[in-house]
Amino acid sequence: MAELAVSGTDTVKLIRPQAVIARAKAAVSAFIGRALKGPLNQPVPLRSFEDYRRIFGGLWQPSTLSYAIEQFFENGGAECTVVRVCNGGRAPTLHLPAARGALILIGLAPGTREYLRASVDYDGIGAHEPDRFNLVVQRLRAPGSELIEQQEIFRRVSILPSAERSVLSALAESQLVRVHSALPAERPDVSASAPASVGYSVSEADGDDGDALTAYDIIGEAERGTGLFALRGAEAFNFLHVPPLTREQDVSLPALLVALRVCRERQAMLLLDPPISWSDPVQAEQGMRSWPLFSEDVLMFYPRVIALDRLRGHEETFAPAAAAAGLIAQATARRPVWSAAADEELTLHARLRPAVLVSDLDHERLTQAGVNVLQTQRGARPRRLGLRTLLGERARRSDFRYASARRLTLFIVSSIEQGTRWALFEHPGAALWRQITEQVTAFFEALEDEGAFVGSRAEENFFVVCDQRLNGESPSQGAAVQLVCGVAIARPREFHAFLIRHAHAGSCVRPVSVNRFALPLAGV
Repeated sequence: MAELAVSGTDTVKLIRPQAVIARAKAAVSAFIGRALKGPLNQPVPLRSFEDYRRIFGGLWQPSTLSYAIEQFFENGGAECTVVRVCNGGRAPTLHLPAARGALILIGLAPGTREYLRASVDYDGIGAHEPDRFNLVVQRLRAPGSELIEQQEIFRRVSILPSAERSVLSALAESQLVRVHSALPAERPDVSASAPASVGYSVSEADGDDGDALTAYDIIGEAERGTGLFALRGAEAFNFLHVPPLTREQDVSLPALLVALRVCRERQAMLLLDPPISWSDPVQAEQGMRSWPLFSEDVLMFYPRVIALDRLRGHEETFAPAAAAAGLIAQATARRPVWSAAADEELTLHARLRPAVLVSDLDHERLTQAGVNVLQTQRGARPRRLGLRTLLGERARRSDFRYASARRLTLFIVSSIEQGTRWALFEHPGAALWRQITEQVTAFFEALEDEGAFVGSRAEENFFVVCDQRLNGESPSQGAAVQLVCGVAIARPREFHAFLIRHAHAGSCVRPVSVNRFALPLAGV
């Protein structure tokens, strides 16, 4: 809090100036699935397939996730977040011999490609400290390699479980291993392969990759932050895709519903693959009649695509949504989400082709039902039916039937939510509320200058409310800060409004209804 001295001991408290609201990213995708190696239930940001190969092991035939990430980056994706989940599986163990027994460690990440080693020494340990030792744990790129991917050093740990720095408590902070069994009576022996040299104990070949994923593995547990709920701790993302569980098994409806719930919490959209049973356009049209999941926050793509499987050395059929996410990212890098071209349909690159041909009539029918048909540059003529959300024909009048309208709204809300978090740490009151209003208004005005809105005047395009009606007449330090903002997407003064709330427990966003004839705020 800035202070300005005016006389004697009196001071006037000022709200320190805040920078303009930064624009949120608009094409970051999140993926969840099975991988060859890597951390479990942790959102890991990636910027290339080489990052994925280094952390998660690269292409692996049982992993539809690995092929999805490859196709995302090959088709223009620039940033994504990956969560690895596993069904069963076992991490390898490490045995560090002691005079009586052994200190046994187990890795945190399951899999047969988790290569660990550890070393023990007594450097700096006095003769009067027979329980103390130093421990070094490393993860290697390959067995027998000296290429170290990660290393942790634990100095002066004790073999005694009751000691202040017991190896039990020290390794509780490790990102590589834990103590696997009862501690031996004595500390482990020094690891030495030759006099005056450092030796290592390598992990056993007892790791296991686990079984094919189930819906339970994808869903996870909210309390433990596993599965889809791990994304609650991820950096901001705009799309979420759950690849098929196997090459022959779709993601079940319960998992998709939880994924959609996570998307709504994070102002993101869910990308869906078509069911495997939709082998031709007729079956796809029939399938849509009984399709159970409709939402303005869902995009579905059809048909599946044919691409080279580099592991098998020949072409295979793949689910299309990951490639579509890459194409969306590539298009977003060239133009803003509110541009007139933002709703153009996606055109596959030359290295991809549709698994089935879709006639013009079937293309139009599927699009009207909310299914986005991927086309090729070799098509007879470009189609401009627009990228649609999965609302279907039942929502012909919805502002969000086009993906660009929904993406613009989510982009605005995400930017404002992220850009006003600073307010929670300031003294509440009229001065703070006024500055929030000015900051958000300036953000809207900048978008208005770039042609993001449909109206000709500011009052037709947006509104911002942050005052005592939302935050109380007598605010207390540390209280939640709330604001309501509205934006007209399709028609002037027809606002979609959102309540943004910042509290020490976290920030949240939810849609609200406002009376557009009595703005501001009547009817919240």
